[in-house]
Amino acid sequence: MTRLLIADDHPLYRLALTQAVRGVLPDATIIEAEDLPGVQAALAAQPDTDLVLLDLHMPGSHGLVGLASLRAEHPGVAVAMISAHDDPVTIRRALAYGAAGYLTKRADLSELQAGLRAVLACEEWLPPALRDAVRGTAPEPGDRDTAARLATLSPQQFKVLARVAEGRLNKQIADELGIQERTVKAHMSAIFEKLGVRNRTQAGVLLGALALADPAREA
Repeated sequence: MTRLLIADDHPLYRLALTQAVRGVLPDATIIEAEDLPGVQAALAAQPDTDLVLLDLHMPGSHGLVGLASLRAEHPGVAVAMISAHDDPVTIRRALAYGAAGYLTKRADLSELQAGLRAVLACEEWLPPALRDAVRGTAPEPGDRDTAARLATLSPQQFKVLARVAEGRLNKQIADELGIQERTVKAHMSAIFEKLGVRNRTQAGVLLGALALADPAREA
């Protein structure tokens, strides 16, 4: 049985996505989450989830950081992005960091269902009205290289990196992850080598480049 996780902080839109999914897969198991920690907890409990529909700007996700973290921690789970914003550069970047597709919140029911069918069939999905614009957009410099480097991190190393980017100290990271401080230091050494950086500041900056401002929340 197909299992999907709908991750969005707006209950009404989660309902709309649930209805779209039911039209394609009436018997699918659907899980919901309203923030990135909720997504991570749900996937830890149900690692056989087939697809995550992830809001680009949901709480805790920080733009493409949430996508990158899920791809690192659960590489076998497909992730399609959802957003009200249809900037071709952002869509191109999402694909570079492993998104299986990109659904806009402006899409009608038939388009949403077409997108769901595509990503569940392991096909890349782009909104029809944006395909030419996205394909005609040059990749952001360094995105492919950064995505490839991040993909070499183990799930635990990515968790450490994410906390480094938030300014956590080694002891704080160790306490949060339930590991010893020397283990954090060992992870940091591996992270520096895999990412080609020399210190935690550079590592944090590299991950921070994936953060995207939410236009809906800008003053």
